[in-house]
Amino acid sequence: MALQDRPKPELSAPTDAIVRVTKTSICGTDLHILKGDVPTCQPGRVLGHEGVGVVDGVGAAVTMFKPGDRVLISCVSACGKCAYCRKLMYSHCTTGGWILGNTIDGTQAEFVRIPHADTSLYLIPEGADEEALVMLSDILPTGFECGVLNGKVQPGASVAIVGAGPIGLAALLTAQFYAPAAIIMIDLDDNRLNVAKRFGATATINSADGKAAERVMEMTAARGVDTAIEAVGVPATFGLCQEIVAAGGVIANIGVHGAKVDLHLERLWDRNIAITTRLVDTVSTPMLLNVVGSNRIDPKLLITHRFKLDEILAAYDTFAHAAETHALKVIIAA
Repeated sequence: MALQDRPKPELSAPTDAIVRVTKTSICGTDLHILKGDVPTCQPGRVLGHEGVGVVDGVGAAVTMFKPGDRVLISCVSACGKCAYCRKLMYSHCTTGGWILGNTIDGTQAEFVRIPHADTSLYLIPEGADEEALVMLSDILPTGFECGVLNGKVQPGASVAIVGAGPIGLAALLTAQFYAPAAIIMIDLDDNRLNVAKRFGATATINSADGKAAERVMEMTAARGVDTAIEAVGVPATFGLCQEIVAAGGVIANIGVHGAKVDLHLERLWDRNIAITTRLVDTVSTPMLLNVVGSNRIDPKLLITHRFKLDEILAAYDTFAHAAETHALKVIIAA
């Protein structure tokens, strides 16, 4: 990884926009890329798929935005026309999807090219807090769509979230829209578990002793949880979800998995469970903009560190060593 001077990106299609990035962030997925878990991202790529900024230029076909507009950049680019977009599966857009910081250069830069700008950017409301809105590029819709919606969280239900990192905490914040009776957060890091308690978790479990499943069963009268949300992306956490899901429950996977996991159908074949996977589609972004604008939730709670762009290597070091630095989300400003 290095900080380099690169040419300013140029419009390559009439539907493109060039955005001057004012604030961006680092995602756990960026760490997965650096570990080699995302083979579609090749060496030399500018990383980053989150951010806010100011429109610098637009292609001839862009009608919704003009230079000078303050915009939220979606982590997923969507043409709005292909078969997947018609089904609101923007993550699988045939000419878009998760391409920023993956197959095209991303937002951890002074400028970024945004394909399909009309359907991949959002105007920032007057007076909105830009730092808070960076959390709406990816982690808030990801936690909500891949965890809460896919997990079918319901009023009075029980939920366990395995992984109290930024994505798990985003799922915790948005799960409370549906008033579940219990939200159990499971992690190895006591600091993150303390944060989860402040964010609304009804119980926390440090899984370092290997007895997390046993404790969940004690808390649920040996029944298990209605929704088990996997928010890490390693075999052990997916395995834990299989141990704690109740009959008729849902395992909602959010984590980016770079290694195979075991599926224990010898135990689960008769349990009436569902397992869901998903890449965020960002269909919830307009709703979340309204929720944040009405102060129903405060995504800035997730921000722990702030850096300038020329300090991005230090930002990565801080984010990658969260156990020591207590980092959640970092903001990188131009």
